[in-house]
Amino acid sequence: MSTDTKEDLIKSINETETSGFHYKTWLISGLGFFTDAYDLFIIGVVTSLLVLAGWGKFSTLETSLLDSTALLSAVIGALIFGRLLDKLGRKAIYGLELIILVVGALGSAFLTPVNGVYILIAWRFILGIGIGGDYATSSTIMAEYSNSRSRGKLVGMVFSMQSFGLLAGPLISLGLIFSGIDLGLVWKLLLAFGAIPAIIVVYYRRKMPETPRYSLRVKGDAKGASSNWQKYTGISTTADASTETVRESWISIIKQKRFLLTLLGTAGSWFLMDWALYGNSIMSNSMLSALVPSAVTGLSRLITTTEYSALIFGVAALPGYWLATFTIDRIGRKPIQTIGFAAMAVSFGILGIFHQLLSASFVAEFLVIYGMSYFFIEFGPNVTTFIYPPEVFPTKVRGLGSGASAAGGKTGAFLGTFLNVIISASLGESGLFLILAFLSVIGLIFTVVLLPEPKRLDLDEISGENELLKGEALRTGTKAN
Repeated sequence: MSTDTKEDLIKSINETETSGFHYKTWLISGLGFFTDAYDLFIIGVVTSLLVLAGWGKFSTLETSLLDSTALLSAVIGALIFGRLLDKLGRKAIYGLELIILVVGALGSAFLTPVNGVYILIAWRFILGIGIGGDYATSSTIMAEYSNSRSRGKLVGMVFSMQSFGLLAGPLISLGLIFSGIDLGLVWKLLLAFGAIPAIIVVYYRRKMPETPRYSLRVKGDAKGASSNWQKYTGISTTADASTETVRESWISIIKQKRFLLTLLGTAGSWFLMDWALYGNSIMSNSMLSALVPSAVTGLSRLITTTEYSALIFGVAALPGYWLATFTIDRIGRKPIQTIGFAAMAVSFGILGIFHQLLSASFVAEFLVIYGMSYFFIEFGPNVTTFIYPPEVFPTKVRGLGSGASAAGGKTGAFLGTFLNVIISASLGESGLFLILAFLSVIGLIFTVVLLPEPKRLDLDEISGENELLKGEALRTGTKAN
């Protein structure tokens, strides 16, 4: 794409047609999210495999830590990388999070001895740092390169690569198990596979230019912003640092009421959604085992529950991701998130009240309702909570806002995964589902009360950037665009 006439840089970013460079950015970002989902969810299958491969039986605490440690460290990674995005720039750190992820994945696979449960937990901790960093970096960079009309779709496409990672876990597990490979090697291969997509895109992330919005709005480098935009897209533009740079400190911005209330909405709703999603997904093999006749044991039982997981992820979850992604710029973020939380509350409520559904006598009925909850998690808050943060925070604190929101989500994921094991053991699955229904209702309230509708709005308008520029103009006596 090229043009002989120059236009304002920000206007060009907002109004340019969706084209090749958008999809290039999506692919570079999205492959990381395929890896994130695969690595987070595969541990549920691996935990079941380890005992069958000769490891000793895990205590409830060890199972909880294995399933949830990467989620806890993802909180740390999201906060650290979110702040570094704003402090050092997008280009300076993009790709480093995947290097950490690769180290964690390969260490988990090849440097963990038999029965080395706490060594595996340590490697999972490192893995989670990289995953959390990816949540902060990829959404921010995709949003800053997106146009206003298709921004929801483009950011959603990055996140929806998670659907393929979610499905890949059980499918690859089944393929390796049916191949006849020794189970002592299968679990290592399952953990190592998560490093491959990340290795592929690290180079391309490190080569990406600084985003024009960051160069202009944070660094005040109008020339560099226009130059990088032209090199990346072929579009020639102009920019004026004197009227388009925000010089108010990031500390001042995050103390503002608007920032704090918005963060409560984004991080709070993500926290509630992730509790439901990750607790269910990572525990799916153990939860779905209730549907398998007691006569089916050992590896056969694991195969059956893994097949059920693949069915739910493929039929219910995957379509939900992509339907949300391709309709979000028409329907809007807020309606989709509201509908999703409401449907989750209904689905979990039914499963909690009619606890007899979780038995081998009602396999079809349970899978339909459980699958409905998955569909509306994806065609609902799982996609929208990722899209919201980079849209509603200004450039100078966009990384921090996105990272803090993701940290809220992964805190919920950690608590859900860690506590769901304990809740199921003490209250049963019906009690767990009732708790998840209650959390979904709270998520619906957070959405309605605290979150705006960013659909097709200029990123500067919905993020509060325009108000910051006007304040800058008043202080300096210049004219804001």
